[in-house]
Amino acid sequence: MSTSVHADTSHTLKISGRRFEISPFFDCHSTPDMVFGVYAGRFYTVSNGADVEETYWALRRKAIMVDVPERPVEISGPDAAAFLEYVFARRVANLKEGRGRYAIACTHDGGIFMDGVLFRLAEDRFWYVQPDGDLETWLLAHIGGFDAKVSDPHARVLQVQGPASPAIVHAASNGAIDDTVKYFHAGYFDIGGQQVYVSRTGWTAELGYEFYVEWDKTDCRRLWDHLVSAGASHGMVTTSANALEIRRIEAGILDNITDIDPGLNPWQAGLGPFVDLDRDTDFVGRDALLAITEKTPLLHGITCADATPDSGNIVMDGTEAVGRISAGAWSPYQNCGIGYVRFEKAGDWVGRTLSLATTDGNAATCNVVSLPFYDPEKRIPRGLDKTIP
Repeated sequence: MSTSVHADTSHTLKISGRRFEISPFFDCHSTPDMVFGVYAGRFYTVSNGADVEETYWALRRKAIMVDVPERPVEISGPDAAAFLEYVFARRVANLKEGRGRYAIACTHDGGIFMDGVLFRLAEDRFWYVQPDGDLETWLLAHIGGFDAKVSDPHARVLQVQGPASPAIVHAASNGAIDDTVKYFHAGYFDIGGQQVYVSRTGWTAELGYEFYVEWDKTDCRRLWDHLVSAGASHGMVTTSANALEIRRIEAGILDNITDIDPGLNPWQAGLGPFVDLDRDTDFVGRDALLAITEKTPLLHGITCADATPDSGNIVMDGTEAVGRISAGAWSPYQNCGIGYVRFEKAGDWVGRTLSLATTDGNAATCNVVSLPFYDPEKRIPRGLDKTIP
């Protein structure tokens, strides 16, 4: 079975980079076979011609390094924490310096506007690492009355992910990053003679780290070469986003706009635990969220033994269309097709056997499962399960 993630990687066209940001690491990993996408206003490598399954197993068994397009946005000033408490549904005031926290922003109607990871770099300085979407405009529209500033730190993100990543990052930091840097911990470290903000996070649910590169402060080529050198003896592969896409679906990691949007509220997306309704402070969407009584998820996983779900495929219950695939891939580890299905209405879908209308016009049997597909307690990224598949 093919491990292709995106059927549209062959449907390409020439496009100017004038209005989109090209990575400072582009020359470090450019190949003639690269296929680019645009995400958060940035070009990123969807595919680089490498075998997707080989790259996937490098991630699961060794390590990969990927230049990713997620965009950090800086929020700073005396009222930064209070402002963030207002625009996010997650509690922010008790976030410690040197820590990160997954946080979602909701619309006034209670729909999901944005999700991402918030880091507290200092008492009055935060970075919110956003996926696709227009976060800065949203923040500026709500900042009135707060003594805070929204700015672009001109940061780019490198991810080093996989079971060998602790040893690689330990070597790259000359021993400074060790087991005391726990899941969602972060800070500035000397990486090959340069100060870089590093977090123990990632988009794979594997053990992993992210390097936040501020362009005006970093020699990007030198950093890239230093990390490649540190990873060489551990079999680290530099690659595109293909393997990340497979692993993030396996892990139940949702992508803004692709899988979640303002048409879903947090409970429909399975993100209810990340809404702090019990705090005293008001926040955007709180009244609408308090009024929601139906909290059954609409978003679930499906597995298909004989087909790879693709975005836009319809899920059928007999002759009735009941859901649509938002993202899918072939899982080498589970040896089946997997995907997210967004149902049109709430129901007891988990455990049901349904039919997938595939891209080629055929039908395939599929089973509805809970998300994530495995490791629901995040034991792998937390370092509690070090089994190598």
